[in-house]
Amino acid sequence: MTSLAQPARVLVDPFDGMGAAIEARRWVWPLLFLCFSVALSGTAFAMRWDAAPATLQRLETSGEISRYSESEIADEIQTASRKALVGGIAKGVFLMPLQVLVLAAVLWFAAWLFGTPTAFGRLMTVAAIALLPIALYHLIFAGCAAAQHTMTEARVATLVPSSLAALGGLSPKAQKLLGAVDFFNLWSVGLLGLGFSSATGMRKSRALLLAVVLYAMFVGVFVIGLPAMGDGGPPGKGGPGGGGR
Repeated sequence: MTSLAQPARVLVDPFDGMGAAIEARRWVWPLLFLCFSVALSGTAFAMRWDAAPATLQRLETSGEISRYSESEIADEIQTASRKALVGGIAKGVFLMPLQVLVLAAVLWFAAWLFGTPTAFGRLMTVAAIALLPIALYHLIFAGCAAAQHTMTEARVATLVPSSLAALGGLSPKAQKLLGAVDFFNLWSVGLLGLGFSSATGMRKSRALLLAVVLYAMFVGVFVIGLPAMGDGGPPGKGGPGGGGR
């Protein structure tokens, strides 16, 4: 029970709980909880998602809809639903462990760069525990999605209104930027900074600043930069982007 209680304590008492969890290297249960929550939210969305509008729009955009019979279109819709289900589960089972591993590697490099090296296992614990708020978000999302009659892709962003993007009347560029000001993401950033401080001995103020800078870099690359490049336009004018979740 201690292996479960120590990481959970960090959510309510990060200043005292983080150090004990890192010393004990309690990263397995937080990682499993993250994988389970993300897979559950993906499954809940796929089970409630109405794939017909998105599939028809994709076929119309490609100009191939005239080549399909009604039965073939129905098959395409069913295939899209199955892909969403498999993709949601795969994100939790495969992508989340990889994300934790990459985050731990980034923290290890940062620790080396700033002259505060530490064991990789400690930073693996920091990465896994820091993503617990993200796991909590997905758990809440799964419950909300399961309570819906149907789900659309547009509904995903507003189902759990935890960011400033929930404010109405925003331009697409402002919506992307304000979407990064998200309660769960910022909670995760705070835990990341405190955990890095506990693992390396860096001052808490510097560690928190480092975590904020890393998050800002993540937002700049994956939320603004890459979506804009994919649409062939300048940053902020591209397709939809995502936050740390």
